[in-house]
Amino acid sequence: MMDRFTVVIFVLLVSCICRTLGQTCEGNCGKKIVLCSCHSTCTSLGNCCTDYREYCVEILPYSGSILGGTDFIVLDATFNNSSEIVCRFHDNIKTEGYVDENSRGHCISPLLYETGWVPLSISSDNGTTFNRTGAWLSVHTGKLDAKFKAILVNSTKWQYYGTTDVRGNLEMTWNTSLVRAERVNIELWGYRETGEPYTDSWLGEWAYLYSLAKDHPNSGSFSFLPKPAENGFSSWELGSLRISPSIYPDGMWNVQAAWTEDHALAWHLEEKFRQNSTVWALDKCVAWDQLENELPNFLSEIIDCPCTLAQARADTGRFHTDYGCDIEKGSVCTYHPGCVHCVRAIQASPTYAAGQQCCYDSTGAQVLTADSIGGSTPDRAHDWGSPPFKKPPRIPGQSHWVYDVLSFYYCCLWSDNCHFYFKHRPSSDCRRYKSPSSAVVFGDPHFITFDGVSYSFNGFGEYTLVTSFAKGLTIQGRTEPVNGTVKATQLTSVAMQETPSDIIEVRLVSGHNGLEVLQNQKTLSFSEQSWMDLHGVYVFSPTSSNVTVMFSSGAGVEVRLREGTMTTTVLLPEEFIDTTMGLLGQMNGDPKDDLALTNGELVQNLTNPEEVFSFGAGWAISNQSALFTYDSEYLFDTFLYAPRHDASFLPVFSIPENPNDPLANQTSEICSGPGSQFCRYDILVGRSPRMGNASKISFQSHISLEEDLKPVISCGWFSPPSNGKKEGTTYLQGAKVNLSCNEGFTLTGPSLRVCQWDGVWSGGDTKCVVPNNIPGIVAGSVIGAAALILMITTIVLLSRKQKQKQKRRDARTEEAETTDI
Repeated sequence: MMDRFTVVIFVLLVSCICRTLGQTCEGNCGKKIVLCSCHSTCTSLGNCCTDYREYCVEILPYSGSILGGTDFIVLDATFNNSSEIVCRFHDNIKTEGYVDENSRGHCISPLLYETGWVPLSISSDNGTTFNRTGAWLSVHTGKLDAKFKAILVNSTKWQYYGTTDVRGNLEMTWNTSLVRAERVNIELWGYRETGEPYTDSWLGEWAYLYSLAKDHPNSGSFSFLPKPAENGFSSWELGSLRISPSIYPDGMWNVQAAWTEDHALAWHLEEKFRQNSTVWALDKCVAWDQLENELPNFLSEIIDCPCTLAQARADTGRFHTDYGCDIEKGSVCTYHPGCVHCVRAIQASPTYAAGQQCCYDSTGAQVLTADSIGGSTPDRAHDWGSPPFKKPPRIPGQSHWVYDVLSFYYCCLWSDNCHFYFKHRPSSDCRRYKSPSSAVVFGDPHFITFDGVSYSFNGFGEYTLVTSFAKGLTIQGRTEPVNGTVKATQLTSVAMQETPSDIIEVRLVSGHNGLEVLQNQKTLSFSEQSWMDLHGVYVFSPTSSNVTVMFSSGAGVEVRLREGTMTTTVLLPEEFIDTTMGLLGQMNGDPKDDLALTNGELVQNLTNPEEVFSFGAGWAISNQSALFTYDSEYLFDTFLYAPRHDASFLPVFSIPENPNDPLANQTSEICSGPGSQFCRYDILVGRSPRMGNASKISFQSHISLEEDLKPVISCGWFSPPSNGKKEGTTYLQGAKVNLSCNEGFTLTGPSLRVCQWDGVWSGGDTKCVVPNNIPGIVAGSVIGAAALILMITTIVLLSRKQKQKQKRRDARTEEAETTDI
């Protein structure tokens, strides 16, 4: 007991001394000070200031809806029952927190107009001082896991309510733990954008409209029969329902709550909509068409779609799966019927913050709006928003709803007038699309450059994989020995930055059974969200063995964990041509200059492993350029305080050929075909069949990726002839389109058009024309006239003949009479 008391006194004494000397984390989070550290690495280094956890706070959960209302706990920090907690997001948005029965501090996240990490500071003296700091992750409603939001049961019914034959009760459900109350209010909140587009007056606004129920039991479900909104509220066409404790006044901002996703408020629109939804929607569609005519044209600055589904899924630096149409999750493509998968351009366009959406059918062909209502559509406002967010058209989700989704309801879903919508949102075909180039590092480490040169480099140290001064991109790799007895190394960490983005590092965790992601030397958790908007970079990690990093330039880095080893793939768009250097070569289509030293000299003999090894060693980084995190004594001693390339480590350069090797049979079984030399090295030198198998898989994956990214020729959309139709909606090289005419028209020109190697459709113009019958008419007229003349002549001749006969009869009669006399 006395020993414990002594320890407590000692800790308090040290804390007092630290505070006296200014060694406190209050106001110093993220810094390394003289006697201790308030930097995030201090926990692993064991040199944190004693009050680190008190002031540099962690929270749980760390993320929630952009709409706010999430109740989160402040971990480790000390509060008492008299603490008056105020939580501040950025420097201007405040919410009221509280202390629970276990003396834990709580904050409530606010309604925001941005996604990503938001600076958080916490006061326990009612806002007088904000001395605790942390960060909150604001998440797009569509990307938020279903367990964190209220659910619209049969959401299609909600958004078609009031159209033909869609009536009856609507139902919603929620997890009761999201709202700590016995009774709740069900409120409708609306969103709109006001002011002149693309001016400083253009603003987004969330507002409380009215309550559907008050003092309702927090049972986790609510059902009601909708009726048209009163007091002009039906003019709000986009919104969300909020479930919040009934102890708060109606519409109180930033209280604990569960929200539904934002949706079209068909169910509360005016009676006129219910009487004739088609006519109502057409009026709205025409008004939207007129507005679009007045707004700037954004189509010229958005990126073109990939030509095929394979390209779209492989180009991970520039395109990412659209959560609304995902082949991995059953292809529920509500807004793109007939499609199985859609992707969105990750980056919004530079001037107008516009987006691009590309959709594909089961054959892998891009679907175009000129052929189908489910076609690919560009967006005036990128669905995921765009930094600096906060104002239209950059507000995540809602700006996209206002300018691109509600109009789709007006013109396509609530009426049959899609031609208005597609006039302003035509699909981009892929004639200008250029696939990225890819390079890879895998196994003991083996390299395949952007221009296809393959080699192995088993250096021990930290090296430049790719650097592009023109683009500000740097990617570095750390290699370490496979184990203490094997003279071979493997990739254990990759650090990267595209100035001025955050620094992202992906490294093997202890035990090599997972990947760890660090942002500016602080570990990121993906336990709640798989996608994170960071500064100048996005990170996607659906599992602990799969990380994709996406930079503003379109550069992408994929890190995959296979059998305890890292495989790193780098994808660079064509803008990087002639700008890259490093172990992954010069991206210019010329493999002869890929292995260039830092001074520009080329490796003369690629088959000489010692010369290649010397080349690799030359790309060791310096202390000044290092992007890695050094948060252990091992990393300090091995890399930071030592040469970045360990010249004393000499690997085995060639694969030993020993038929008596106990691994020889496994090697023969596992390693075969192209790339087998990498697999064989990893087994026979690295002494690891698992690593050999992983290298085989990684090599095959890279070959498949290269195949998926192969350029394809597109001839562009082919329109059917006027008064005709076509069969075929694929427009890539070799595709055929059959043409025919409607009844009553004749085809002139070829009936079959083929997309040729030069991107031009075969044959001349094909037209459908009215049959030309003038020669027939003339011939008929001539024949008719001749027949008429013949008839008249015949009649005249017959008449004359009859007259002559009559004269002869008359003459004989007269002669007979004379004889009788």
